[in-house]
Amino acid sequence: MASEHDEGGSGPVAAPQDGTAAATAAPDPKTAAAIAAAEAAGPQNGESVRVDSWIWAVRLIKTRSLGATACRGGHVRVNGERVKPAHSLRVGDEVRLRQEGRERVVVVKRLIRKRVGAPVAVQCYVDNSPPPPPREAVAPAGIRDRGAGRPTKRDRREMDRLRGLEGLSNSRRDAGTRP
Repeated sequence: MASEHDEGGSGPVAAPQDGTAAATAAPDPKTAAAIAAAEAAGPQNGESVRVDSWIWAVRLIKTRSLGATACRGGHVRVNGERVKPAHSLRVGDEVRLRQEGRERVVVVKRLIRKRVGAPVAVQCYVDNSPPPPPREAVAPAGIRDRGAGRPTKRDRREMDRLRGLEGLSNSRRDAGTRP
């Protein structure tokens, strides 16, 4: 027997086999509702959003004040230019954010003002960031044995040499002897 759902034609539809199912699949109902709420709270047509507010809203940075500080420090660039925290973003702008030794490169897809959940935030930008370096490639911080005391001058020079900062200590010495 046919049920009510079969007659209406709203039953499941077979996905195409060419790999386009992900592009045409409907998002999770909760995510769709959150996206609709974010768009309703967002700017209307033609309006823009502050860059510090947007990078906070899409969870690229933890707090809005950290976003403003990053902008003032020159760590945020929009379309290749350093920007102030109040710079207006528009759809299609490329935002580069340098934090914690890594650069994030994102293209704005959707403008939002309010902070949203991670699944919704990911849909507001296209992430073109280079992959993070593998953990073993990152040099570990200098760990000293407990009770070893302060590093000696020789120890400091060896640590600088390992970090690739050997020329820095010579320039410090030269700076003190110049008239």
